[in-house]
Amino acid sequence: MAFEKVTEQESHYHHLEKMSIQELLININKEDQTVPLAVAKAIPQIEKLVAVIADRMLAGGRLFYMGAGTSGRLGIVDASECPPTFGVPHGLVIGIIAGGDAAIRKAVEFAEDNKEQGWKDLQEFGVTDKDVVIGIAASGTTPYVIGALEQCRKHGITTGSISCNPETPISAAADFPVEVVVGPEFVTGSTRMKSGTAQKLVLNMISTSVMIQLGRVEDNKMVNMQLSNEKLVDRGVKMLMQQLSLTDYDEAQRLLLKAGSVKKAVEAYEKA
Repeated sequence: MAFEKVTEQESHYHHLEKMSIQELLININKEDQTVPLAVAKAIPQIEKLVAVIADRMLAGGRLFYMGAGTSGRLGIVDASECPPTFGVPHGLVIGIIAGGDAAIRKAVEFAEDNKEQGWKDLQEFGVTDKDVVIGIAASGTTPYVIGALEQCRKHGITTGSISCNPETPISAAADFPVEVVVGPEFVTGSTRMKSGTAQKLVLNMISTSVMIQLGRVEDNKMVNMQLSNEKLVDRGVKMLMQQLSLTDYDEAQRLLLKAGSVKKAVEAYEKA
């Protein structure tokens, strides 16, 4: 291969089975501390990807995450958290995993090796050139994801990628590749560890930055969050009390629940 597969290199640590529990935890933590530094190096790449996603979404497009195994699950987690956190429709950010929903809980053997299935799965959602598709693969070699990105390119659909090796096939297939090279894993080849952490950090950065660009956050508050449990209702009440200088908790709660969100409650209060 033309690129260095760092994710498969041997761990810096040997005879893990002979380490004490404390030694294992200290060394795993030591490795984990290198991940944010690797992500920081990729910020210029992430910035370009966020900018194009925000542009497409402001024009009515959607964001797709595609991956297999841990990478696919991380994409689904990020997509599923956008509606409750930012109050956007469920179909705005979509996570797709090789093997379908069954693969979220249990590995589906060889699903990631099907190079044609990724594009078929995207077509189920009516993907268009208004959308952005991000392929996620720690190795950067997952056929399911690469095949989908290649088809997207043929159809004029903007693509991004997130991988943890340099100069990978997935990067070559993406318009806006992001490479976060975190080095060998603590357990050789176990990319659910540092690579998974890096992917999660990048996904957090992408979705949060995009949603802020879309106006879904004001000051530092999730003013559009869904009031789907008591914790979120309480958080919303306190936001409202602070923003409107209200002192009566019950009054703020009634206003919030009637309006359905902090943003709408503020607008209703100011109009009254």
